[in-house]
Amino acid sequence: MAFRSLLSAVKVVGGLTALSRLFGFLRDIIFAHLLGAGSAADAFLVAFKLPNLFRRLTAEGALTHAFLPAYSLAKEQKNPQHAIILATEVQAWLFLALSLIVLILELMMGDVIAVLAPGYGEGDMRAQAAIVLAHITLPYLVMISLVGLWSAMCHAEDDYLGSGASPIILNLCLIAAALMIPLSQRYGGYEPVYMALPLAFAVPIAGLIQMAVMQQRLIALKRRPHFRFRPLSAEGRKMWRSFLPAALGAGGMQLNLIVDLILASWLAVGSLSWLYYADRLAQLPLGVIGIAIGTALLPRLSAAEAQQVSIEEKKQQFAALISDSFILSVIAVLPATAGLIMLAPELMAGLFVSGAFTADDGIQAAYALIAYGAGLPAFAFIKITQAGLYACGKARLVLWISLGCVVINLILSVILMQVFAHAGLALATSLSLWSGFLAQFWFLASARRMGWQWLKILPKTLTAITVMSALLYWLRHMEGLELLHDSLSMVILVLCGVILYTAMAVGMGLHHHLRRPEQGAQKQASQQTKTKRADRL
Repeated sequence: MAFRSLLSAVKVVGGLTALSRLFGFLRDIIFAHLLGAGSAADAFLVAFKLPNLFRRLTAEGALTHAFLPAYSLAKEQKNPQHAIILATEVQAWLFLALSLIVLILELMMGDVIAVLAPGYGEGDMRAQAAIVLAHITLPYLVMISLVGLWSAMCHAEDDYLGSGASPIILNLCLIAAALMIPLSQRYGGYEPVYMALPLAFAVPIAGLIQMAVMQQRLIALKRRPHFRFRPLSAEGRKMWRSFLPAALGAGGMQLNLIVDLILASWLAVGSLSWLYYADRLAQLPLGVIGIAIGTALLPRLSAAEAQQVSIEEKKQQFAALISDSFILSVIAVLPATAGLIMLAPELMAGLFVSGAFTADDGIQAAYALIAYGAGLPAFAFIKITQAGLYACGKARLVLWISLGCVVINLILSVILMQVFAHAGLALATSLSLWSGFLAQFWFLASARRMGWQWLKILPKTLTAITVMSALLYWLRHMEGLELLHDSLSMVILVLCGVILYTAMAVGMGLHHHLRRPEQGAQKQASQQTKTKRADRL
């Protein structure tokens, strides 16, 4: 039953995330066509980096990891009303602290942009445009952080509709704004700040809509916290004490992206955009599968940890959930990784090469995609191990591992960028992710909270991936395919890969591994029912 519940939640979150990624790709195609990989695109990406960083820290990271276990514990061991009081306290102090941060950053925006993109220089039009745009986008930081808090409350109630709709709302607003870029060019010219101005205004507008949607979800669930300041309770103080290491720990992964941003500013114009488009494509399997599993897994692990049962029983339930998550991740993420690496040039050409985004831009972005692809499995797996560590109260351990990853990423980035330029930055990020995953995996295994059933499917999965990769290699070099339009040849290659892997997976019985845990639970429940009937007789 636990596996069925996890799989059902992953389907909901993954489906909404897939829809969001679809709109995200449409958004990026429009960006690439209208802005290319030039100064306007670089300036907006720098301006959007800070609020986007907090989006990942809250909606997908530290706040959720620190708050959700505390919220689940209060609801499980006390009552739902007590959990809402805790949420009210957290909401008030979060709003106050972030509002002060935004005010300080607004006053120091020139220095902030100089730190984020030191390679731009004072007279660079990209730096001047980024400062103006960042003044507009920065308030989104507060909005998305509140949305992240409210999403965590919904997740504890097994409701993912509002949080899944939030990125869709952002993408739709950015698409609408992108379509206004030609109008902005007509009246403001081709200076970077005027070209990207509609995009900047779209960000806080999206934040207001996201907040309204999440408030409606909380009202429907009867879990809406009040906007009032309260003195911190013991649970509130404990949550905030765990938030700092959780924020620094979850932020470690995001600091790697900041490192890429800073170092990329010293490379050729367009480097930041090439990394952005590669990362966007790499995020597709991560969002649909990796983040979806992590999102659905954390509330279940937190609930399992809050149960008043024996330690041994907790560990067994914990390990089973971890193993089930790895089964889903291995079957879905590994073939997606192979496909992205094999078809990187075709994907970039088919999706983004148009208008201002040239064929050379597509090649450079493909190099970055291959490098990011090397770390995709680690990114997906680390979502599972990280959820496990946060659920059992090991936020400080995540912190130290994340800081170690930042150091590794910085050292490797400085070395590899000398050889592979922007692709070296992406490769360094991938290698640091693998080091972080292995460290977290080792701890869960040593604590006997790691299930091992997922290892049984690895040989079959790798065999199916090898056959799929061989066919894709042959198709890529087939005569006549290069005569087709880039988008059409990309679609043909992707469909062939999906069909072949699916056929191989079904032929090898991989789909049965998605049913056996559920069937096993049903058999166990049936056996218990029979035993009870026998006892009554």
